[in-house]
Amino acid sequence: MCPFPGSSRKCNFVSAVVFLTLLPMAGGALNPDAAAQNSRGAAPPAPEPPPAPVVFQNFVPSDQLAFLNDFAGQPAKLLLKDKRFHSLMKAAVPRTEYHYGSDMPLSDAIDTVLDGSKEPVELREARYLLVSGSSGPYLRGRGVLWFDMQLGIVLGGFYFQPANGEPTPTLTVFSRQLNVDSLSMTQLPVAFAGDMIQWATRAGVPPVEPRYFIPVNGKKYVLIHDEDYCDHPVDQPPPHQDRCQQFNADASEADVNAAYFMNETHNQANATAWMLGPDQVAWIGVRERTCGAGLGCRIRFTRERTRVLMGGGQRR
Repeated sequence: MCPFPGSSRKCNFVSAVVFLTLLPMAGGALNPDAAAQNSRGAAPPAPEPPPAPVVFQNFVPSDQLAFLNDFAGQPAKLLLKDKRFHSLMKAAVPRTEYHYGSDMPLSDAIDTVLDGSKEPVELREARYLLVSGSSGPYLRGRGVLWFDMQLGIVLGGFYFQPANGEPTPTLTVFSRQLNVDSLSMTQLPVAFAGDMIQWATRAGVPPVEPRYFIPVNGKKYVLIHDEDYCDHPVDQPPPHQDRCQQFNADASEADVNAAYFMNETHNQANATAWMLGPDQVAWIGVRERTCGAGLGCRIRFTRERTRVLMGGGQRR
């Protein structure tokens, strides 16, 4: 996701701060001496190449999506009255129990935020269609459905502010066309990311927050921030380094909190009650002693911890 509006490369992801080459580890944590050496000015390891785009499955035939064109510019709530839309949602939304204030099917959570939505259905380039709603009656619930009507891809997003102990606020991306358990933001379609930026700005979604995704198996996994918030178009001045590096640090912090939460709750989509265990407390102490206020060291240290919590961070 391009973190700064107005970029001429609005979502041409360049993963310059993706997961860095593995540093020496001991007992599931970074080697403090090695991390400290990096924080004292040693040349950072070369970044890994950007991950390959995610592979979707079970594309929706274009003739089953064509009716959506008729709703362009109309209030999103009208779609909920169309039986074809409900059939489409059954094929697109993972069948799982999701916790939005209380346990409910994920499809019901989406209906809740779309019901009564007066936000117009947006059609871009006669191809990409966006349906959004912010009618969640509590916890600032809001959601979005995104369609690539040319390729037959459907992705959704649900945002709210949990009050059950998990990292908050939170954004969950979902699709029954995803069949992976490891995913980063730059692997998703560029057009989707660009439209999500616009939606998030209007919906008041923070630029950095714990992010998850739910694929066809109904489990919930961390959607990794692998954007570099310090990246910028060559024809524009760079962002303020302290500010963009703080975004990078906040993103790594959001990922490690989300990974710990998922690790403790076994990737359940309706997980609640996040407790900071003694192992995480010990790790935070090591990070503080090793890095102090050095943002670069904290980012590397935190991303490595995220990889450990996710079982090595292997992309599929």
